Amino acid sequence: MTSHPLSRPLVTARLKLRAFSTLVTMAAQPKVIVFGNEKGGTGKSTLAVHLAVALMVRGLKVATIDLDAGQGTLSRYVSNRVSFGQRSGQNIAHSIHMSILPAAFQGADEAELTKALGNLAGVDVVVIDTPGHDSALSLAGHSYADIIVTPLNDSLIDLDVLADVDPLKKTIARPSRYAERVWKAKQLRARRDGGQVEWVVVRNRLGQLDARNKRLVGELLDALAKRIGFGLAQGIAERVIYREMFLDGLTVEDLAVLSKDGHLAMSHVAARAEIHSLLQSLGLPDSPQKTSSKPHHAAAR
Repeated sequence: MTSHPLSRPLVTARLKLRAFSTLVTMAAQPKVIVFGNEKGGTGKSTLAVHLAVALMVRGLKVATIDLDAGQGTLSRYVSNRVSFGQRSGQNIAHSIHMSILPAAFQGADEAELTKALGNLAGVDVVVIDTPGHDSALSLAGHSYADIIVTPLNDSLIDLDVLADVDPLKKTIARPSRYAERVWKAKQLRARRDGGQVEWVVVRNRLGQLDARNKRLVGELLDALAKRIGFGLAQGIAERVIYREMFLDGLTVEDLAVLSKDGHLAMSHVAARAEIHSLLQSLGLPDSPQKTSSKPHHAAAR
């Protein structure tokens, strides 16, 4: 893949992202955050739902769209959340949710997604989860993004999705297939409405200990970020709490509200801090917004 005009240093990408927090409540159209990677098991759905709930807690009206309806992890998470609220009587916020299956004929994927986004009047943010493989529907989702968030397990195996690494020199040889897809999505977005797509790679499920592999991945990502123009952010560590909450559809933002005495374990506090840090890295509000809108409550559909 050749260098393109949107390539820019990491610092520039981060500074531009910070302006997103003011646009999110001012724009007539909702801002779209797409979680994507050409590999499963990187935590896309987990981060997507935690981010969506964090934004609702901060007073924003959020819609969630599952483009990986075959696996349906995001849809199941939202459904579990609705069920928990019904059986517990707890007044927790819910997103407007929909899932979209791949179209049976070429060209219909983008039309279906365009229709879905057009029906979300009054929504501040749309969070989209995409499948961990290449497809026309996934590309369409990427092309509507204002921000693409790519979670990446901290390993050379996952890094292979973004770049080919020279095994002898331990340097980036060339950007790989998913980087090509993001570049194509940027081109599609520019042709459609002249909009720009920001790209942030999130180092996810970080180990607690320093290791040579961890340092090497960091060095390679820094080099690749400067070469093809994405921002870098730190995601969530490998914590049991993120897996435990799935069956009830809860997130770390719900824990303090649902706790009888308001007390949180240290692991819960650390998990919340990770989500807050991610919000800041993406230029999203990290505190309640001064807005008249209340958290939206709607059943998944």
